[in-house]
Amino acid sequence: MTEAQFQILVWLSYRIGATFAFGLPLFLFIWAKRSNIRTIDRLLSIYWKVSSLYLINILFLSVESQLGQYISFIAPIVMAVSVWFWLDLNEEIDEMPVYKPIVLTTRIWRWTLSFWSMLTFALHLLSWRCLNSIYENYCDIWREIPIQSFMTTKTIIKFVLDGNWSTGFASFFAYLSLILYLIGIIQWLVIQLPKNGRFAGKF
Repeated sequence: MTEAQFQILVWLSYRIGATFAFGLPLFLFIWAKRSNIRTIDRLLSIYWKVSSLYLINILFLSVESQLGQYISFIAPIVMAVSVWFWLDLNEEIDEMPVYKPIVLTTRIWRWTLSFWSMLTFALHLLSWRCLNSIYENYCDIWREIPIQSFMTTKTIIKFVLDGNWSTGFASFFAYLSLILYLIGIIQWLVIQLPKNGRFAGKF
């Protein structure tokens, strides 16, 4: 695969992610809240907690941290697993009438998210050398959009707050977010998972 072809696929992955990993689930979350459908509301609440790992990954990539390559390798898989893992929520969604628009949209979203996860994981397998060094071939392509988002954030903060969004501050915020994320995951693995199993419980 040429570098140009790989770049097209990576940008496609980011665009699908923007739509189906963030845009559509946000819309569904608001829809479920307004419709008072607790099962989908609960599923989306859990999803947003888990998917915050991807935003942490974007932060690390934007400051050209090697850790971002490792996180970006596993984040899409973790996000896809989070919407299929729960036995109780799966059963309740399967029992809902498929003709209801929010139910049909939720099912389409889960399958599309899974496709995006597999696509992104496959692209990372093609650029597995980035796990050893951020200066290998293809690695710059993964950082193009995160770096652009960093510059956009810097411009907005400068314009609105007259502040400075520096790489040092972004790195500090990324590490702090990752630490809090890991604490939450470890707490769930040690306390909630043995207690509730594959039931949504108090994730």
